[in-house]
Amino acid sequence: MRKGANVSLSALGEDAGSVVVSLGWTSASGAGDADVSVLLLDENGKVRSENDFYFYNNPAAPDGSVQLLGKTPTDSGDEDRISVDLTAVPADVARIVVAASQYGGARFGDLDDLRMTVADRSGEPLVGFSIEDAGVETAFIFGELYRRGEEWKFRAVGQGYETGLAGLATDFGVVVDEADEADEAGVAGGSDETAEAEVKVLGDGTTGSGGSAAGAADTLEGAGGAVAGGVVEEAAGRAGDSPVPAVPAQSRARSPRTTRKKVTLPKVVGKSLAENDSWRPARLFPVPALKSDREREVRATSVLLAVMAQVPELGRRLTAGFGAPAGRMQTFTEVSLPHGDTPRRPDGVIRVERAGKLWTALVETKTNGNPLKAEQVQEYTDIAARRGYEAVITLSNDVALDGAPVVDVRIDGRRKHKVSLWHLSWAEVAHQTQLLIRHEGVANAAHAWLLQELLEYLQHENSGCHGFQNMGPAWVPVRKGIDDETLSVGDPRAVEVVESWERLIRQVCLRLGGELGQKALPVQRARRGSDPRARRVAAAERLCREGRLTAELRIEGAERVIAVTADLRTAKVRTSVDVPAPAGSYPLTTVKRLLRMLAEAPADLHVESLVEGGGGPRGTLERLRPEPADLLPKDGAQLTGFRLSLIKGTGTARGNAESGFIRSVDDAVERFHHGVLAHLGGLEPRAARKG
Repeated sequence: MRKGANVSLSALGEDAGSVVVSLGWTSASGAGDADVSVLLLDENGKVRSENDFYFYNNPAAPDGSVQLLGKTPTDSGDEDRISVDLTAVPADVARIVVAASQYGGARFGDLDDLRMTVADRSGEPLVGFSIEDAGVETAFIFGELYRRGEEWKFRAVGQGYETGLAGLATDFGVVVDEADEADEAGVAGGSDETAEAEVKVLGDGTTGSGGSAAGAADTLEGAGGAVAGGVVEEAAGRAGDSPVPAVPAQSRARSPRTTRKKVTLPKVVGKSLAENDSWRPARLFPVPALKSDREREVRATSVLLAVMAQVPELGRRLTAGFGAPAGRMQTFTEVSLPHGDTPRRPDGVIRVERAGKLWTALVETKTNGNPLKAEQVQEYTDIAARRGYEAVITLSNDVALDGAPVVDVRIDGRRKHKVSLWHLSWAEVAHQTQLLIRHEGVANAAHAWLLQELLEYLQHENSGCHGFQNMGPAWVPVRKGIDDETLSVGDPRAVEVVESWERLIRQVCLRLGGELGQKALPVQRARRGSDPRARRVAAAERLCREGRLTAELRIEGAERVIAVTADLRTAKVRTSVDVPAPAGSYPLTTVKRLLRMLAEAPADLHVESLVEGGGGPRGTLERLRPEPADLLPKDGAQLTGFRLSLIKGTGTARGNAESGFIRSVDDAVERFHHGVLAHLGGLEPRAARKG
């Protein structure tokens, strides 16, 4: 896009309700860096309160609408990513400004390839913008997301500031407090390295410049003439009435961070003091041979709710998407609530207090693959409506599709108080726990240990919290119908199997993402606005005709899409990825480079040459390593790329046994990522040597 242009996000992709914004740059010396910041603005173009300014000391919004995901190193610079859930942005927020600032006398003119990219939740890029005129500026507004009626749009801004973060923030009603910097630094004497000022609310609500977000009205969209593909809008000129936050003043040198240290458990386990392998470490949440499903449910509910109340990071993360406010959380189990002649006892209750107001959710739990009962959830929904509670949360091994509840309940439209029904899977709980303790860290060592104990409990075979583990009652009849070729197109059981397959793929993404510390999401290649039901019916028809289930998934930050195909006729699952060949390179040189990159890959990896007009030569990595020329296309055909595939046999059991179908798919994706994708780089030819 050009500077000043704007575009509707909904016109770019079907799934634009949640986006990932990336700011990137390169540096010839490799030393260039910048800090990103996000500001939520009202209709006046000002922050509403201290909670509307997000930067390294305040990286996430309590409601989950904004989260700074941190830096991803590149070959010669960094890329900073920001998750923005547009569906969770408060209604009185009109614009979301994305900016970056430098420190220590650095200027944006010292960086190259300044760019901003907006992608959907699957990682598919929607729109990009490059800044080509950076010079002495120490802060830049890259772009902004803003409302127009019921839709969100993106504007390429590219507005620079020579006054750094302080000057930029002042334009949005943020006041810079530079007092007591030496005290903040915690150093004595005349240290050259001053600290950043404390972020605190100043109640005067004044600004230093009264300027607009983009610096001038003629670069914005609204009333006026057309500018660079968009129309212009009045600049906001007055401050809001809400208290405004102060931001750290930039210093000449890199200042110490004022956040608490993040605690992440070490990946390498310390040396054990046990005499032999039969000694088992003591666990906070022991998992003995539980005798009944009821015992598993009671234990799992109590363990999870207790940790949520004691570890605010986990409690907030699991409830923010359900509308819970950020506040003091308390959890309860086996609470007796009146319901006709017989009181009902939900498995748990979550209460959050914020500013004297209570948010309450009833929790219904199932473990060990047991299904939720619609009549039971209906009773809790009715109780919540009568008592003025906000939500009912179901928790089981099942995985919800399209954000819809797993069970259907009847909502009485005559009631003024509405109750929201939400679903959470045990796989999602384990995923969020892994992200916190293994990748993001928490602010307290005891909290990190509690999360580790929770994860150990969830992953224990006796806990019953393993996640989605049953393909449903239609699985065996459909597989039998495929084997004996009696399954006909239009059989409703095939649609049930497709739905179970989608749930399995979503769980595979959760487990892989939790291990890698990055989002992994299914890729839906469907037209914008298409009906999910129609998509599943079409997939069911292909299953009946071909006997195969297919899916694609993308790992955030990765260029390539993993294709997963389960062939029920041959009882094999194939994981594959396509690697394009660089233009202008010698085919044999390209093949040799590919094989060198795959030196640590499994020997049974299948490599196929892709040529124009059809498939090319293929073979296993073990056979091709001594004879790379066997992969060259015949008859001078143009080499376009390669397809790398691993093939694994699937089990026939429906449960979670080691030989089961579900475990086979999970293991196949994990093996393919760690054994193949982790070793792949680009096939671009090396630069020619000078002289």
